[in-house]
Amino acid sequence: MEVLLLAIVLIGLGFLGMAFNIVFRKKRFPETHVGHNKEMRKIGVKCAQTMDKIERKKVKTELKFKNVKVVR
Repeated sequence: MEVLLLAIVLIGLGFLGMAFNIVFRKKRFPETHVGHNKEMRKIGVKCAQTMDKIERKKVKTELKFKNVKVVR
């Protein structure tokens, strides 16, 4: 029983230690969404959906079917 209580107390202290900046210093938690994170934007990382949209637009403008020849 003592070991269980000690384990619970240690885990509680660990959680408190990890949450110290958020709980006591009132710092904001860093934004985890790629599209909203300033640091990610600085290095050029974008959301997967945004990258997909950009790539689809590139392909659409690159492919022009006016000069397609049918080979028989």
